[in-house]
Amino acid sequence: MKKTFILISVLLIGFTLPLKSYSGKGHPGFDDKEIRIASWGPQTGPAAPFGAVARGAELFVKLVNEEGGIHGRKLNYFTRDDQYNPGMTKAVVKELVQRKGIFAFTGGIGFSGGMAVIDYLKKNNIVWCSPASAGNDYVFPPKRHVFSIYPLYEDEASILTKYIVEKMGGKKIAMLYQSDYGKFGLEGAEKRLATYGMKLVEKIPVEPTEKDMASQMMKFKNSGADYVIMFVGPTQAVISLKTSAKIGYSPQWVVFDGLSDFTLMNQISGGLFEGVIAGTLGLPPDSNNPLMVKYREAAKRLAPEERWGLLYYAGIMFAEPLIEGLKRAGRDLSTEKLIKVLESMKGFTGIGPTVTFSKKLHQGADSTRIVKCLPGGKYELVQDEVTNELATWKK
Repeated sequence: MKKTFILISVLLIGFTLPLKSYSGKGHPGFDDKEIRIASWGPQTGPAAPFGAVARGAELFVKLVNEEGGIHGRKLNYFTRDDQYNPGMTKAVVKELVQRKGIFAFTGGIGFSGGMAVIDYLKKNNIVWCSPASAGNDYVFPPKRHVFSIYPLYEDEASILTKYIVEKMGGKKIAMLYQSDYGKFGLEGAEKRLATYGMKLVEKIPVEPTEKDMASQMMKFKNSGADYVIMFVGPTQAVISLKTSAKIGYSPQWVVFDGLSDFTLMNQISGGLFEGVIAGTLGLPPDSNNPLMVKYREAAKRLAPEERWGLLYYAGIMFAEPLIEGLKRAGRDLSTEKLIKVLESMKGFTGIGPTVTFSKKLHQGADSTRIVKCLPGGKYELVQDEVTNELATWKK
């Protein structure tokens, strides 16, 4: 607590002093030798496991630079720890923009943190591709500077709920959801259940800092729910599983993509993640896809201290469209040109979902895979990419 107070105080003091601005005319975030891009994410705090996303993007940048950079320019990548705190997100993003002169952002964990800086990025004419979280408010109505490949939580929840009902025969379904981004997942689950004439038997919101889940798990147990969908952070997920085990409650857990790093989740839960069903954007970590093999091998050489897992390579996945856009934009780079290039991107495929943007639509993907956690945190693909046919935003 004391360290956090000191850090926030230093940042606040710093922002009362004049800052050299690199975002104005003549300082577009690049020069003849480099392009400056950045990210943020929780390296500490309750959502610290999500911080691997920002470090994964750093690996991708190292690989791009190793291969010669982009049209003669190297990428200069910066990342900051915002502790999953929207107030900190605003502080670190402002520092990056005004002190480092950032051309574009990629990743960025946390819906509330993203919403805290989205207008600031627009004001400074800085592209954000792609947020490492989802939410209707990011891209609807379309924002010129934001391009997202993370399928909407509403779509993911709808797809997961359909799988529970149609493939697993689920009847009594409950949901635990974080009070900000989780509300979109709740909407998707409820809309899907309505098509079957069903309702959630229990739905409980939680805050990202909650550590005691006893009352929530008891409510689920008393409701008779045999399936529980979770749209929460790693800490709340693990506490929920451990608390349920103590009270003799063992539903089928179904979780969103943010909890689909099975190796990590099975380890920190003490093996309780075995059998969990999850939505996921990317390919399994042991996939033989040529790009995935390339990135795995690069990680061994360039970041041997990192654990290869879904959260880590998700940072690559979110950055792929941005890097591709920079390559297509050519040597004569500008923010306007990058936006134009991204808006013409159709059917781009990296290690994540197939991505298509347009001038009127900056939500680039809507597909979700479904996987099951096997012993040792291994993956079983139980349903390949599928889209949400109930999505109204595509119609």
